[in-house]
Amino acid sequence: MSTPTIQTKADELLRLHLSPDILSVVNVWDAISAKVIADIPETRALATASHSIAALFGYDDGEKIPVDLMIDMVGRIAASTSLPVSADLEAGYGYPGETVRKAIGVGIVGANLEDQMKPFDEAVSAVAQVVAAGQAEGIDFVLNARTDAFLRAGDRPHEEVIADAIARGRAFLEAGAACVFVPGKLDVVTVERLVAGIGVQRVSVIGIPGSLAPATFEKLGVARISYGPWSQRVALTALADLAVTLYGNGSLPDNARALN
Repeated sequence: MSTPTIQTKADELLRLHLSPDILSVVNVWDAISAKVIADIPETRALATASHSIAALFGYDDGEKIPVDLMIDMVGRIAASTSLPVSADLEAGYGYPGETVRKAIGVGIVGANLEDQMKPFDEAVSAVAQVVAAGQAEGIDFVLNARTDAFLRAGDRPHEEVIADAIARGRAFLEAGAACVFVPGKLDVVTVERLVAGIGVQRVSVIGIPGSLAPATFEKLGVARISYGPWSQRVALTALADLAVTLYGNGSLPDNARALN
């Protein structure tokens, strides 16, 4: 079997976003978690979680991890699979275009980029820098541009937050983003308005405890659902539960996965 080229992977990742079937990505944080998820038949693409990778190395989330360490790990993940990999690159570590250029160099074909509710023009400029970096490297980079309108809403009126998310999302798409990531615990009416304002198959969401079901998001025209640090948190909870069982004179479960 031939190895897919980086552009082939980018094309496939974009196709998955534009398909009416929601793209579900279970976030990974190192090569072995990537292998476990990639080996599941339903997996069509991988996405990294910046929070989880930072935690792996003992750093807090929020661009505390050195950018080259983050790039090294997402590159190891990309090298572990033939599937397209999208990387969570936070806000670009001060240099979004250069950070994406480095990511492409290690096999990454898409990314999340946070706006952190920076001034509108600055946020749009960062998206444009990422798109330009992909073009300079010769690939159609699949940018999932994130707006933190809901995460940083504070006491702003809900209507104002929705309008801000839509305005930023439209601007990000016009600047060349493929999709707009709007994390938060969103209800049906809010998702309907975001999809109507930004576009069908153009909105990406996060699954958190209490979120709508993926099938509901799909019916509403959402392109993608990811799970951020929650996949690592669930894995670590299982590890802690196992330790309690073993300390209590228990035994290993029969269904423990063999790792090659």
